Amino acid sequence: MKLLPTAGEAVALRSTLHACNVAANWVSQVAFERGVPREYVLRKHTYAEVRRWQR
Repeated sequence: MKLLPTAGEAVALRSTLHACNVAANWVSQVAFERGVPREYVLRKHTYAEVRRWQR
């Protein structure tokens, strides 16, 4: 599927993707530093913080 966003939508999409990448990189770093390979356990360490970023 090819997206054909308007200029405003493209800006919003780019911003959203950037925020997702920042969050994913941070979660990955936490997983590595704490040695937490499992998603459920990792969520306990990261979910609340990532949710705060949305506000």
